[in-house]
Amino acid sequence: MGGNAFVSLMMFSWIPAVLYIFRRYPSRQAMIMSFIFAWLFLPVATFKIPGIPAYTKMSAACYGILIATFLFDPKRISSFKFSWVDIPIVLWCTSPFISSVVNDLGAYDGFSTTQTQIVTWGVPYFLGRIYLNSFAGLRQLAIGLFIGGLIYIPFCWYESRTFSSLHILVYGMNTGRDASQSIRYGGYRPQVFLEHGLMLGVWLMTACIMGITLWRTGAKRLFNQPMGLLMALLLITFIIARSTGAYTLFLLGLVILLVAWYLRTAILLWILILGICWYLYMGVTGTFPNKQVIDTLSQTFDAERVASVKFRFDNEEILGAKARERVIFGWGGFGRNRVFDEYGKDISITDSLWIIVFGLQGAYGLAALTSSILLPVISFCIRYPARLWLRPMVAPAASLAVCITLYMFDSVLNAMVNPIFMLAAGGLATVSVQSKQASTVQINGQMVTSS
Repeated sequence: MGGNAFVSLMMFSWIPAVLYIFRRYPSRQAMIMSFIFAWLFLPVATFKIPGIPAYTKMSAACYGILIATFLFDPKRISSFKFSWVDIPIVLWCTSPFISSVVNDLGAYDGFSTTQTQIVTWGVPYFLGRIYLNSFAGLRQLAIGLFIGGLIYIPFCWYESRTFSSLHILVYGMNTGRDASQSIRYGGYRPQVFLEHGLMLGVWLMTACIMGITLWRTGAKRLFNQPMGLLMALLLITFIIARSTGAYTLFLLGLVILLVAWYLRTAILLWILILGICWYLYMGVTGTFPNKQVIDTLSQTFDAERVASVKFRFDNEEILGAKARERVIFGWGGFGRNRVFDEYGKDISITDSLWIIVFGLQGAYGLAALTSSILLPVISFCIRYPARLWLRPMVAPAASLAVCITLYMFDSVLNAMVNPIFMLAAGGLATVSVQSKQASTVQINGQMVTSS
């Protein structure tokens, strides 16, 4: 684990802190506050505790919120009704067990890895299902994400200015990030208390999109400050995050929303979803045209960027070939999905979430994960078409749908697990499958009903 005593203090005092938050605030607000604060400020640390999955910042948040829900708001649990939209998350959470059994690794290993998968992915989704079960709840989450971005502003500026890591200063430990990845565009790329600067970039990207959506749909002030000023500060901070990938995601998300708002069509979002699925299909079948893509990129981008992409593609090619030897259910755990040379040295590097999942749980697990993330988005887009996306209550949910899709797109390139997006996916799933009466909301005297 490493680090100083403050690491243990923060990690093991968090569950009691969550119980206090639930006593102090309404349960939905308490859940959002607890989840976001844990993600932003708890250390990137792992404790091995016998009998339960690895104790991390997110498992601390999930355990605390579940306990608080049972104690202070048990009706939330009983209000959950299983629906067809929940099938993919069940398949995804149980896929490690199937892979372990199929590969003769034993039921115990399968049960252990399934526990970890449930805490990492299943519990955030479930919390979204029971707490963010209305447009009002999703709007609260959007506000929470925007505030979370604002809270991080001084910390990002401090790290960028001083070329230092707050995680090391406060917790006495590194997060495992390669020091060479901290320098970008002639400056220091901040990460604050997140695992990597790329993860911070995606967080700020999401916060910026939420802020623009709230401002565009009528929110003029927050904390008695004009939204324009707050957005300007957040956008400047986003720029100094020095994350090219996050910049690209932000511009892509903004274009998707602008087209939806003004042309009343979600065609670009549908194209992105189809593009993700098509890329994953080509990756699984080994038909992705790596060489042609590299040749095209080399005509536009500098040699360093092209070399980075080529390195990624080369590793995905050898890992994909290994995964296709167990194409349906994967290799299971214990590093059996890796590629080794004749001396037993691991010669593969995994940068992308999809190739990790494909190697571990096969096409079955990859399809389950992709469906878990994208099916709530698809069902939302079908039920609430783009002509409704500019309505004040629907707009935050629509923007969350866009950000969830952008996260899935990012997972094609990076392996950054972020439970916040599964929390939002759970909320989208709920409003997408509610009865027509329950999903009807009144906005400025007008009734907005799903199509």
